[in-house]
Amino acid sequence: MTVSTSAKLPLDWSVIIYMATIHLVALLAFLPSNFNWGAVTVAFILYVVTAGFGITLGFHRLVTHRSFQTPKWLEYILVFCGTIACQGGPIHWVGLHRMHHKYSDTELDPHDSNKGFWWSHLGWMLHNIPADQEIPRYTQDISDDPFYQFCQKNLIPIQVALGLLLFALGGWPFVIWGIFVRLVVVFHCTWFVNSATHKFGYQSHESKDLSKNCWWVALVTFGEGWHNNHHAYQYSARHGLEWWEIDLTWMFIRTLQILGLATNIKLAPKNN
Repeated sequence: MTVSTSAKLPLDWSVIIYMATIHLVALLAFLPSNFNWGAVTVAFILYVVTAGFGITLGFHRLVTHRSFQTPKWLEYILVFCGTIACQGGPIHWVGLHRMHHKYSDTELDPHDSNKGFWWSHLGWMLHNIPADQEIPRYTQDISDDPFYQFCQKNLIPIQVALGLLLFALGGWPFVIWGIFVRLVVVFHCTWFVNSATHKFGYQSHESKDLSKNCWWVALVTFGEGWHNNHHAYQYSARHGLEWWEIDLTWMFIRTLQILGLATNIKLAPKNN
């Protein structure tokens, strides 16, 4: 991979249209006819389920880094929740994130923050990046799993099915808020981990990159904002290493441990 600027990379129009459509439809939430507190509640619940349980707990800490283990049935539930976040299938998401850690803030990082806030936040997704071709090398542990393959191939149909269910429950307000507004919020909260936490905050550890601990990103991503801690100890199930670094996902992992559903939990040296 030798491309150094986005100008040399072809645009991925399918992703551009996909992202533009979701953001534009979300604007319909501003119409009075599409607002009610039930719809907002549904959006918030799905935000917690997809961003918290799905992306942060499932895709990231469990599958990408294997910082703890769960029964396979629970792993599949969490992966399904992450799939509903519509950020690409689990195989694609995990592969790119593993590459990010291997090459963090270098030319081979899919969302190298040295290329600017826009690139690391969203721009990299709008181009056909060479990293996409490398995903099979980084996902050999999950790529042959039938359930992962199902989620990877049926990302959109699963979201459509959820939309139909929401429509049956609450009409268009549930669909607008539960699908489109929720997707936009979860998108940008997750993307802030790639962009804001490589620009704003403080460094507690030497991580050989620009990763930082950013409290407000941690607040909206259930603890993912303690990003410098994470880059220093990628294997750790706990990201908030100081008492003031609130990490809701770590609290949930501890709860799963008490219930006997989380085992082989790996921690940074300070927390052992």
